[in-house]
Amino acid sequence: MATIKIKQIGSPIRRPASQKKILISLGLGKMNRIVEIQDTPETRGAIAKLPHMVAVID
Repeated sequence: MATIKIKQIGSPIRRPASQKKILISLGLGKMNRIVEIQDTPETRGAIAKLPHMVAVID
């Protein structure tokens, strides 16, 4: 299955708890951290909920 790289570009400080949980589930939590995860509809949905905090890197 295909993978995508995600970089955290926004801070979780002063964000709702639900957004912090989504970041942790993606394997993020600290600024400028990059993770490579499988490209599934579930991960795409999580990324869509945090467009101000994460970026997809090619």
